[in-house]
Amino acid sequence: MQTRARRILLGFAAIFAVGALAIFLGLFEHSVVSPATDQPMTSAEMAALVSRGRYLTAAADCAACHNASGGAPWAGGQAFALPFGILYSTNISPDPETGIGGWSRADFQHAMRDGIGKSGRHLFPAMPYVSYRQMSEGDVDAIYAFLMTRQPIHTATPADSFPLPYIRQTMTFWNLVNLPDRGFIADASKSPEWNHGRYLVDALGHCGECHTPRDITMGMIASRYLRGAVIEDVDAPDITLAGLARLGFDRDSLVQFMRAGLGPQGVMTFSMHDVVQHSTRYLTQADAEAMAAYLIGNPPAQTVQPAALTSQADGDMTAGRTTYVAVCAGCHGVDGEGIPHIAPAMRTNATLRLPTAHNLLLVLTQGLPEHAFPDGEHFQAMPGFSNLLSAQQIADLVTYLRKSWGGQPRL
Repeated sequence: MQTRARRILLGFAAIFAVGALAIFLGLFEHSVVSPATDQPMTSAEMAALVSRGRYLTAAADCAACHNASGGAPWAGGQAFALPFGILYSTNISPDPETGIGGWSRADFQHAMRDGIGKSGRHLFPAMPYVSYRQMSEGDVDAIYAFLMTRQPIHTATPADSFPLPYIRQTMTFWNLVNLPDRGFIADASKSPEWNHGRYLVDALGHCGECHTPRDITMGMIASRYLRGAVIEDVDAPDITLAGLARLGFDRDSLVQFMRAGLGPQGVMTFSMHDVVQHSTRYLTQADAEAMAAYLIGNPPAQTVQPAALTSQADGDMTAGRTTYVAVCAGCHGVDGEGIPHIAPAMRTNATLRLPTAHNLLLVLTQGLPEHAFPDGEHFQAMPGFSNLLSAQQIADLVTYLRKSWGGQPRL
């Protein structure tokens, strides 16, 4: 009896081992790239796509990762700190040795939509190929055509600091669990504008990569898509219909905020400021409106207004108000109205409406650099107050701000 049970266990172990090996070798991987991309584009076809490719490259926010601070355009080298080490963005200039100059049309398609680079080298999902998988073949071709016209930069990508040399190949397991088996499919029950907006948000803009919580495998949780997440120690807010309404957005104000980076709701800060500078500022009005139609709806949803100003007889409010007048009012206005070219308004600021005070605490303790915006507006640098205010004063100030103008409970 024991011998039979042992044989059964060994049989299951063998099946498991064979299955794991098959996954590791990529035998279960599924490509969404058509065989048509094996045919190179002609010079004329490439030239005709460059202008659109320039726009799509901006809309896809490629520069945010592949243009390192102080580095040459498209030469990569941007460092990403991950749990297992440092990952560096790659050189995507058309240099034949250190960039993608030796990549074919098909190589680029597979990297963008399958997460597999030239010679079968797996990419890490810090490159958002899970979202880019939904991009159309034509749009990927256009980006390829644009990049191939850039100045070749001979710069090798720094070596990743991951401890295991074969960790890239284990992405076959991750892809099996987290990579969709198909590309973008339009919803026939929705309008063309809504579907276009969904394509821009979900595929090209890859908004879910930051605004969606992740599970234990670090894959996006589909059931909580766009409901907010913590990334780089910052709360990326809920940008579903309900979340945006809670932050005070309607369709028109969301369009303005995406393209200008500021509005009554405040200003784009943290990584989103870079997104505006490299990407959303270049969106056409029609594309920004399509994104808003998908996120907000048409007609626009009713925004949720914060609670009325809390009585300042509240002890917490009195202490917080005193601190606000002393250190904040000079820039943000005595009544939170803001001062042009100095600081944004507090009365309608979306940061105060977030479910947690985390981002507000980061700003108050660490400050913010000077920010310039596409329409010429700029706001001065804000100092951090961690060395000026006590922990209790900061807590009272946060409570005052969130209860007064955010409709939120005390810290």
